[in-house]
Amino acid sequence: MSESAPRILLVDDTPMNLAALSSALRPESDMIQTAEDGEAAWAVLDADPTFDLVLLDLMMPRLDGLGLMRRMKEDPRFRQVPVILQTADAAPERIAEGIRAGAFYYLTKPLNLQVLRSVVRAALESRQEALRTAREVDQVAHAAGLLKRAEFHYRTHEEARALAALLVRVYPDPERVAVGVWELLVNAVEHGNLEITYAEKTRYMQERRMLAEVAERLQRPEFQDRTAVAVLEQDAEGLTLTVEDEGPGFDWRPFLELAPARAFHTHGRGIAMAKALSFDEIAYEGRGNRVIARVRT
Repeated sequence: MSESAPRILLVDDTPMNLAALSSALRPESDMIQTAEDGEAAWAVLDADPTFDLVLLDLMMPRLDGLGLMRRMKEDPRFRQVPVILQTADAAPERIAEGIRAGAFYYLTKPLNLQVLRSVVRAALESRQEALRTAREVDQVAHAAGLLKRAEFHYRTHEEARALAALLVRVYPDPERVAVGVWELLVNAVEHGNLEITYAEKTRYMQERRMLAEVAERLQRPEFQDRTAVAVLEQDAEGLTLTVEDEGPGFDWRPFLELAPARAFHTHGRGIAMAKALSFDEIAYEGRGNRVIARVRT
């Protein structure tokens, strides 16, 4: 993925919708391709598996949105590519079906263009972060088998990014764990040490000032001495990542699963996606400021 030109595939059986979506998303990328149904989209993906985001209609002839998404999630080439579903059917059971199939986001018709751009931007940023993390620090791979236990202390987004790039190279499948490792590390900074609430993050993302808020809070006296600790351990059964922050904790239970109520939000699915895609087990301890994630080998 190029940071300046992410590749987006739009899938809809209505030409007018494709034209409107293409026009609305030009500010986010000038590399947009379209397909008129799920089968046509699969042919495009199969021939060129370098797309960073797929936005598709739920109801289409030949192969519908859920069918295409299931096919993508079964293929290692596309398993980590975020998929946004757009639908006029907002029934909870329909949404739950899409979440189980691997949808990152939902959009309801008629589309709100501001929400559309915000959701697409959030999905592309998540994709970009995962790819950046997975391709950095390649030289660590050859020494991964030597690791028994490593402990790291960090405070900022930048330190979390560098640490994530280091840690994922120890895993046998770096791309698989990249999203999960990043989410756990950055959550310890944002929601843990800096005490940014779910509602606050929603507002900051809508106003496009999340990073500025993080930078400002890092300088506050009540937060500036707080650090997060990440411990990676390896044994015969696999790898265990433990991340602990110094915040007051949170109720983690609602975030372990992808809930239909949050399917239309621009964030809040990181823990659930980490559990579903990156790790074999995730468990929280204490007041919610300590998380243990395991990958079996």
